[in-house]
Amino acid sequence: MSESLQLLRSIISSIRPIPDADWTEFSLIWKPFKARRKETLTSENDTEKYLYFVTEGVQRVFYLDDQGREATLVFTYAPSFGGVIDSFLLEKPSRYYYETLTPSSFLRASFSELKELMDRKPSIERLIRTGLTESMSGVMERLVEIQCFSSEEKFRKLLSRSPHIMQLVPHKYLANYLGIDPTNFSKLVNKVRI
Repeated sequence: MSESLQLLRSIISSIRPIPDADWTEFSLIWKPFKARRKETLTSENDTEKYLYFVTEGVQRVFYLDDQGREATLVFTYAPSFGGVIDSFLLEKPSRYYYETLTPSSFLRASFSELKELMDRKPSIERLIRTGLTESMSGVMERLVEIQCFSSEEKFRKLLSRSPHIMQLVPHKYLANYLGIDPTNFSKLVNKVRI
């Protein structure tokens, strides 16, 4: 088994272990994929075709409004899942972009193969449902932060959740993700020590 598949199995087991026979079938749908720095993997109005498992690099999902303003919604990096998940699961055009910030390596599974496995294997369906539930919990927590926390509280929460993020993601994207002016973000970087 490749190192990437071993990493995927480890993450799967931490979410919801599945029987060995189901893992064997599940592992067969994941194909290696590489992308360059600043490559758009999914664009607005494209339907997301893949669920990505990040093995190297950093990516982001962002929204672009009609005035060209960006809102960074989420970062993905190893070992985590990525892509525009609502577009993927609903088979609808995306409202968001998924792009690489650094050269990136993935395993990716197509919607048709994952759906077929979910339909046949209850353990796979439960795994996906558990993963989505945990993700939704994170989204709800993030909404509270956006609506209730000060800039400094948002920054501290980000650092406590992902202490390594400052070394992975350019500061301009972190400022955008937190909804903080880049100048104020720089002041926070110099002020806050975790």
